[in-house]
Amino acid sequence: MPPEVLANLLILVVVLIGPFVSHHVERNLEAFLFIMGVLSALASRVLTLHLIGEAARQPVPITIAVFISGMIFTWGRERFVRGVSRLLAHVAPVILAAAATAVLGLASSVITAIIAALVLVEFITALRLPRSEEIRVVVIACYSIGLGAALTPIGEPLSTIATATLDKDFWYLARLLATYIVPGILALGAWAAVRRGKRVSQDGDLARVGPSESYADVALRAARVYLFVMALTLLGEGFRPVIDRFVIGLDARLLYWINMVSAVLDNATLTAAEISPRMTEDQVRAILMGLLVSGGMLIPGNIPNIIAAGKLGIRSREWAVAAVPLGLVLMVVYFVVLFFL
Repeated sequence: MPPEVLANLLILVVVLIGPFVSHHVERNLEAFLFIMGVLSALASRVLTLHLIGEAARQPVPITIAVFISGMIFTWGRERFVRGVSRLLAHVAPVILAAAATAVLGLASSVITAIIAALVLVEFITALRLPRSEEIRVVVIACYSIGLGAALTPIGEPLSTIATATLDKDFWYLARLLATYIVPGILALGAWAAVRRGKRVSQDGDLARVGPSESYADVALRAARVYLFVMALTLLGEGFRPVIDRFVIGLDARLLYWINMVSAVLDNATLTAAEISPRMTEDQVRAILMGLLVSGGMLIPGNIPNIIAAGKLGIRSREWAVAAVPLGLVLMVVYFVVLFFL
């Protein structure tokens, strides 16, 4: 086995297990991945000035989108909460939950998955649903946000990395995936309305949202996103020998199911470790859809899950009980649609 392949396999193992075995790594994931990305690029002998320039340039659009959207949301947070309260006087919570699931899913590719998740948290808190129904709606909405954000490179790191690695234009992922994602988002919105939750009193058993974010918090989050995407760009280039040796030849159907590992690992990191411009569109579509769907099953799988669960105090077991059955159904449905229809 070539030394660069062996070295990157070891780095890949460290990348995948590091956040699970070290709380310090988990809390400083961006810096950890950046270090691993540099090591990976060095091992593959691709750490050139050109790659450094690309790694510095690729995160700019999503960082700007996260920063501007975050500033707007922080500025308008109180107005948003008051608006939701007024809507509740005239519209049933179940209808609002369904509408929010669909709208945030469709909008997340523009306002970013991060901001969509923050809006979701405020919205769900204002609805004041019973705890079990609150968790269920949050899980459904996070699936919707995770899917929708993949349609443009500014939606989430996964789509940023995929577009950059494949060297495609801004609307490539929309052309590749919208036929599958948009109906899925609308179906999730309808599913959010199936069970009817009732509002509870102000003293009900509700998760509480933390204090309003400052503009400094918004800037820090944008900086972390920048470092995260930069790190994944380096990892993607460094892992290319591994991808070419072990992944390129796999059948698209197998790639789809392999990516259920995204339930426990961040799907953007896995995108960097798997996507190659040498792949067929069927392989790329299978990888991305497998990552997007299974990424909703557990909290670590996707950014919206992490944000919503953290701010609403949803525990891992509570999330899994609501999300895993839905995720398995979605995986089977999308498998049939992708490969048999």
